[in-house]
Amino acid sequence: NTAKLADAAQQGLFTVWRYHAIFTNNPAELVTAELQHRGHAIVEQVIADLKAGPLAHLPSGRFQANAAWLVAATIAFNLTRAIGVAAGGKFTKAEGATVRARIINAPARVSRSGRRQRLHPPAQWLWANHWGTLWTAVMTP
Repeated sequence: NTAKLADAAQQGLFTVWRYHAIFTNNPAELVTAELQHRGHAIVEQVIADLKAGPLAHLPSGRFQANAAWLVAATIAFNLTRAIGVAAGGKFTKAEGATVRARIINAPARVSRSGRRQRLHPPAQWLWANHWGTLWTAVMTP
């Protein structure tokens, strides 16, 4: 990027820092306003994740059905997030669909032998380490 500016006989205004203008009507100090803004972005991501999944089936014609579906969707979302965090790595911040596709829908087989449960994933499964981390976290007393 600096080479392009030098070739064009221009100097960058700020070569070390990137500054962004912030326009807000929030009366709080800048640091507090930015934290609130980032909090809103997280909430919007959660809503988008829910809309892409279980909330895509709303609304029903009945209020009670919508309320029950919303409760079930919230529980499923929270459990999926907990599974992603327990699996570790890139799954700690992955979307719900990614956690469901790669961790929850595991192509593994669980067997019991000698009062112990064992996991048998495919030999070259890419997410075996993450699944093993999750399995250890769940099965450890």
